[in-house]
Amino acid sequence: MNNRFLLTVAALCFMSIGLSTPVGAWTVASNNIPLDSQVYEWLDKLAGYGLIKSDVKGIRPFTRTEAARLLLEAEENRSANPDLVVSSLVSHLLRETRRALAREVAIYKGENTASGFDYKLFSSARARFVFVDGVPLSYDRPVHDPGNDGVFGIGQGLRPKNPYPSPTQQHGYEGTPLLENNEGVIFRRGSNGELRFTNEFYAGRWAAALVEPMMLYAEGDRIYQARINKGYLKLGSDSVELEVGRDANWLGLGYRGNITLTNNARNFDQIKLSSPEPIQLPWLGALKYSLIFARLDEVASSRGIRQPYFLASKVSVKPADFVEVGLNLGRQVGGPGVDNSFGSLLRGFVGGTNNDNSNSLAGLELRFRVPCLRNSEVYGEFSGEDAASFWPIVESYVAGFYIPRLTADGKNDLRFEYFFGNAALYTNGTFTQGYIYHDQPIGHSQGGAAQEFFFRYSHWFTARNNLALEYWHGERGNLGRVPVNGVMQTVERKDSARATWTFPLARDFDCGLRYGVERVRNKDLVGGQDRTNQLVSLQLSYKYR
Repeated sequence: MNNRFLLTVAALCFMSIGLSTPVGAWTVASNNIPLDSQVYEWLDKLAGYGLIKSDVKGIRPFTRTEAARLLLEAEENRSANPDLVVSSLVSHLLRETRRALAREVAIYKGENTASGFDYKLFSSARARFVFVDGVPLSYDRPVHDPGNDGVFGIGQGLRPKNPYPSPTQQHGYEGTPLLENNEGVIFRRGSNGELRFTNEFYAGRWAAALVEPMMLYAEGDRIYQARINKGYLKLGSDSVELEVGRDANWLGLGYRGNITLTNNARNFDQIKLSSPEPIQLPWLGALKYSLIFARLDEVASSRGIRQPYFLASKVSVKPADFVEVGLNLGRQVGGPGVDNSFGSLLRGFVGGTNNDNSNSLAGLELRFRVPCLRNSEVYGEFSGEDAASFWPIVESYVAGFYIPRLTADGKNDLRFEYFFGNAALYTNGTFTQGYIYHDQPIGHSQGGAAQEFFFRYSHWFTARNNLALEYWHGERGNLGRVPVNGVMQTVERKDSARATWTFPLARDFDCGLRYGVERVRNKDLVGGQDRTNQLVSLQLSYKYR
């Protein structure tokens, strides 16, 4: 992969530290908001009303102070334009978001100061019961990679034409049917239970820490597990923050998935350098960045033991309120069993070869907000897993639109998203296990050599009372089918539907009910192997925002 891209990303990030001014006031280090928190949806809805314009959506999680900054922007715009929106939902959204971020809002506005040491034991908690009647899809299969690539489907010859000595091999599996992007938590067939709770710690303006233990139970297999789902220490504030520990990440504009990095697989033990808030550059606009360093699983292969390091970087820029541009990179590199010499490393930086010690994917993403269409958004990501000169090839895509105010009052919204994963996406000859962690893709939950159409409609009764209906159609096998044991693989097709109702039980307690059902035809690309999966879940949460 051509890693002049990585050098450009790093240079932009470190230049921004010295040449920048944070968008907001100087704040304090704060912990991150869980990726499945309602706060993100509340902020998206406020942006849909035109009350938030400085949001950068391509790098998550948000810190609690960044969310507080966006809330204060919404409140200021509401006060300055009292006739801008008249929906009662806006008042609900502002009130609930402020309650969820009370500490950070008070400190941000200067009403309180950060104490020398503070802590919140059992600051939030969540319990889930999940019943699964289903079997996860396996992504393990040989795939024909034709090569002879062009760019954007135009032209050819940037990469040699195959056949190679053997097909490319896809790896990984779905995890839990009808429950993707679950931080690597696997619910097995039958009844399952999950309990997690959060403890938070703060030291003045410069340090914050979080520990989230989690306990799991699977009735069918009688499996009990306890682990630290998240646990990290953060130092810094505003334009520079260092995080060390275990945490979830989401690099991309997609709602259901991104190509580079999501929370589909288990959380990494990582070192991360990032900007919690956008940095205002006079010659570029508002900028946010994230640099992540971690390590993938140890895997035995025919070529010996492999355990590469993992690097991810992302820069998002907003040159204007209505547009966001992102550059992303994910890279497996080094470790045992590969050439870690300076020459091999250098070859990886100036362009991919068969002899370097790395595997990378990189791409460009765009988001446009259209104020005249009730602040609807159109977004897309283009990524390549190889390069010829400076062109990324082996192309994959995520694209979609979001209508936050399908009706004038904003109580109904609609989203569509499309994913196309190249036949060679998430595969590599040097690191044969591919772009996965604990057997699950660390990018899009559907893995490579697949495509999917996703629709989501939701109705808001109040900020905490929401009904969402989802449907998606996925196909695997349209790309790169090969014969297995003399029988040609058959196209696997999946039609899935899911309904989720979230509503308040008391001031700090919420309940979530979910039912999902799907029909899978030709499961695992085997003709005539059909299956119906179902999932039922009940969730009780305490201040899980």
